Amino acid sequence: MGRLVILGGGESGVGTAILGQQKGFEVFVSDKGEIKEKYKKVLEHFEIEWESGEHTEAKILNADVVMKSPGIPDNVPLVKTLVQKGVPVISEIEFASKYTDATLIGITGSNGKTTTTMLTYHILKDGGLNVGMAGNIGDSYAKMVAEQDFEHYVLEISSFQLDGIVDFKPHIAMITNITPDHLDRYEYKFENYIASKFRIAMNQDEDDYLIYDADDEVIQDWLKKHPVQSKLLPFSLKRELKEGAWLKDKTITIKLENKTLEMSEDILALEGQHNVKNTMAASMAAMLVKVRKETIRQSIQSFQGVPHRLENVLKINHVEYINDSKATNVNATFYALDGIKKPIIWIAGGVDKGNDYSELMPLVREKVKAIICLGVDNSKLIDAFGNVIDLMVETYSMEEAVKVAYKVAERGDAVLLSPACASFDLFKNYEDRGDQFKNAIKNL
Repeated sequence: MGRLVILGGGESGVGTAILGQQKGFEVFVSDKGEIKEKYKKVLEHFEIEWESGEHTEAKILNADVVMKSPGIPDNVPLVKTLVQKGVPVISEIEFASKYTDATLIGITGSNGKTTTTMLTYHILKDGGLNVGMAGNIGDSYAKMVAEQDFEHYVLEISSFQLDGIVDFKPHIAMITNITPDHLDRYEYKFENYIASKFRIAMNQDEDDYLIYDADDEVIQDWLKKHPVQSKLLPFSLKRELKEGAWLKDKTITIKLENKTLEMSEDILALEGQHNVKNTMAASMAAMLVKVRKETIRQSIQSFQGVPHRLENVLKINHVEYINDSKATNVNATFYALDGIKKPIIWIAGGVDKGNDYSELMPLVREKVKAIICLGVDNSKLIDAFGNVIDLMVETYSMEEAVKVAYKVAERGDAVLLSPACASFDLFKNYEDRGDQFKNAIKNL
């Protein structure tokens, strides 16, 4: 089979190593950082060769194929050298898909993809389908392909993972929305990021489906200029459609081929207009794989939502504390500010990914009483909102931020952690940031 080199010894890297070894590759895992103990144990159990803390080029450049972890940018010198030598550099999604005949549902978008992935999986599982959930969420897709025999996969796929695909072809693709995000990885050009998202449909044909937000002008404009081969299934909150899903008079209607499903907006367990859209997208995918209408209705009512995404933590002295740590970009924070109907103490900040805060300005003026900045460098937030908000406080730990919020908040307010930024300056990841927020509240 040849030599498979894996750059990055995290969840996707170790999963790919297991699958690669199973398929007869000579496997080598290399991580410039420190590989976590639990992953080292797995590699040692499978007797897979690995290195940590360095990249030994002599052991990497002789690869027949390289699987690159999505966290490693394409412009790293080692990756460039591999490409120049003609070595294929692919993503885990690409590698694992070669070894399964399962029906693939691939979900991407700037926001909403985790909720939509989890909801789609929830409905399919309730419908009795043999289904796995992987990708940018939970367990490694490659490891699942190696160890399970699922007939369906629901995959959350980031733009970084899509950059490393060649033949990957989901039967059902979804684009929840596209707003500027990760522009630091795309030469600060929005069109490069849009093109990356649309790679999800690039190998689809007329027997496949693309589910997308018809209210998203970025998606609509791109489709006009770059038609796809798949059948288009739009969803909208603004207008009725010939085929697809729409909302009218609080009734969600889904029309696919010769089937129609109607349900009241009131049955949704999740609040907010963006979750109506997530529900429409997930329901369409479920109908396409023949889940019964009644099962879809019941599943939507029982779905619990995603941790760190508008998660109600506690109410203290009539103040609501809400964990939205997963909001790592401006658009996600827009949904949070828009959805909360109380005066807001907003905890924001972190690693800025080329953010433009101007779209938040009307909501901040209308709803936000105070901003608590939580980051190593808060200058961009202060520049954006310093003239609008009377109270802005800089903090450098979650404990400090929560204590300040507690002092500032009054009866009937909401304290919202919705950073609009990545977490890597003060935290391991957004989960760590959200967990620290929850712990700090419990320790008040």
